[in-house]
Amino acid sequence: MKILVINAGSSSLKYQLMDPQSGDVFAKGLCERIGIDGRLTHKAPAKDVKVVREIPMPTHAEAITAVLDILMDPVNGVVSSVDEIDAVGHRVVHGGSKFAGSCLIDEACLEAVRACIPLGPLHNPANLLGIEACQKIMPKTPQVAVFDTAYHMTMPPKAYRYAIPDEYYENDGLRRYGFHGTSHRYIAKRVEALMGRKDLKVVNCHLGNGSSLAAIYNGECQDTSMGLSPLCGVPMGTRVGDVDATVLQFIAKNYNKSIDEVMTILNKKSGVLGLSGGVSSDFRDLEAGAAEGNEKCQLALDKFAYEVKKFIGAYAAALGGLDVLVFTAGVGENGVLMRQMICEGLEFLGVKLDVEKNKLRGDERIISAADSKVTVWVIPTNEELMIAQDTAELAK
Repeated sequence: MKILVINAGSSSLKYQLMDPQSGDVFAKGLCERIGIDGRLTHKAPAKDVKVVREIPMPTHAEAITAVLDILMDPVNGVVSSVDEIDAVGHRVVHGGSKFAGSCLIDEACLEAVRACIPLGPLHNPANLLGIEACQKIMPKTPQVAVFDTAYHMTMPPKAYRYAIPDEYYENDGLRRYGFHGTSHRYIAKRVEALMGRKDLKVVNCHLGNGSSLAAIYNGECQDTSMGLSPLCGVPMGTRVGDVDATVLQFIAKNYNKSIDEVMTILNKKSGVLGLSGGVSSDFRDLEAGAAEGNEKCQLALDKFAYEVKKFIGAYAAALGGLDVLVFTAGVGENGVLMRQMICEGLEFLGVKLDVEKNKLRGDERIISAADSKVTVWVIPTNEELMIAQDTAELAK
């Protein structure tokens, strides 16, 4: 079976064509600068192929056409006909409280996704563009929506409700939803397989340019650090993380900013980028700057590690203990120094890192010491595989 996985952004579109059972990737790539001039980067691992093409992409429809053309290219492609693609799985960021799982896309599903645009204004419109483009070009191919928020729908009200007047929850659905759910779900399933049991108390740290933590018990999410939007929780590459709401009022009032301008500052100019004085949102750059004595870069690293550590402690308390601590995503999988900084001081929870084992990047391995009461893992995430497997199941 061949599943095409689509992750559409406002001006970009990532894709993978893969086997949902084996996880083999036949081809993957990126369309970027959609609406500007257009560029396609395509890779076919089995053929050792990498192609970069400048292709006009006024809309997502042209991007999807370019993807299908390169997939069927006689030299660089991996299929001879679009009919070989059994189904398309779409990453959709916000499903609100309507979706506790993935769904076959029909008009009712699309209407529900559109209804969530006020909750996910930065992502859902782009996700819809990708879906609509595929429907237009591949009308007979089953399409499936896989929601970032769905995995977190097992949270109890005490975790997802905000302490605001009830009417805003009842009328507008303002609550904690959480994101990176497909990644957290993959890790939960993988931990069960690796540890050989389900009744585990797990804290998963999905750390990258966007970061979130999840408290997991028996494979289900009990709490997560992101909220109504992906803005809150720990500081991220450019996102502020948790902040006193009065900060918004202060900036708006004292710097004559609109609420939209303030939100742009908190989403795109804050996080470790803001703390480092604008040096970078990339943790590799921050580590290099700190090594050269840049105090702001060091502060950015210290602050990030400190906030992640606080969430781990809080979630261990919420779970009533901790069996497994997992690091995943870009920084989690590759940040040797950051993992060490986060684990230092967690000995009281039973976390004991093996410094030598920790010297790895992108591999799946236990990095805790033999006598650590908590098993610490590095597990590369695979959101695309989760999307492909959901899509294959529903497309049947």
